[in-house]
Amino acid sequence: MDECFPRSKVLPKQSPLYWVGNKARYLRQLLIRDIQDATDRDLIVYFTDTDRCMLQIDGGDDQHLIELLLGCTRGKVDLLLETNGGATDATEKVCSILRRLAPDLRVFVPRRAKSNGTVVALAGHTIVMSASSELGPIDPWFNNVPVEFVINAPAGTMNVIELQIAQTFKKQTMKLAGALLSTGMMKGRPPEEIEETVQKLASRDQYHSHGSVIDADEAIGLGLNIVNLSEDDELGRWVWLLRSMYAYDCGLLKLGKIFEGEYVSSAVASTIPSS
Repeated sequence: MDECFPRSKVLPKQSPLYWVGNKARYLRQLLIRDIQDATDRDLIVYFTDTDRCMLQIDGGDDQHLIELLLGCTRGKVDLLLETNGGATDATEKVCSILRRLAPDLRVFVPRRAKSNGTVVALAGHTIVMSASSELGPIDPWFNNVPVEFVINAPAGTMNVIELQIAQTFKKQTMKLAGALLSTGMMKGRPPEEIEETVQKLASRDQYHSHGSVIDADEAIGLGLNIVNLSEDDELGRWVWLLRSMYAYDCGLLKLGKIFEGEYVSSAVASTIPSS
């Protein structure tokens, strides 16, 4: 694709008013192409405005993700991921799509991928982190309560049905995480080692808060395949610049999520409550 304004003297094909109205997207996509040229890998983005909205991984994400992945042509995919997590059923679908359409997947977490966002990151063969990056525990919640609290509540204090639901939620999350690790970044490791990693991530024994920060060093200690970028790593700085563009544009345009690639782009409006 030939470069156009503002990278050359060639005027854009779009009308001036349309181009100006969409310039944030065009500039982000120029940077995506620059990063792809440097890595020789397709780069797709799943960005959620984690600071200003309540949007999470949900049942509508799959259609956007498929559009992005069907546009990939290099056979190797990088995913820039930022999310606070979301529903496990929807996370299973996202991971299934990634495994099917991006078998050579590397996940960049420039800032945060928490809860089921960490599970999505486990779908990659490598997670790229830096000083600003954090993963989180994957212990599920039920009715805004950690399932561990429900499961370990004193006998007779919890509804029997709710107790069974909580147990099922925990089993579902642990099964998904274990399957991803055993067929991905921890493939070939002893089953008991994989089970230990999942147990640490999914219970309150290792991390007492759902918001606990798992940085690059901690993630390496858990046995995950982590690339820990230094502060002066050039690729890491380019990825951070791209991530900063998404954070700024989401705030400016009142967007909650952006799914984006070299040519494909879709967005979901923010759910910021009106004052």
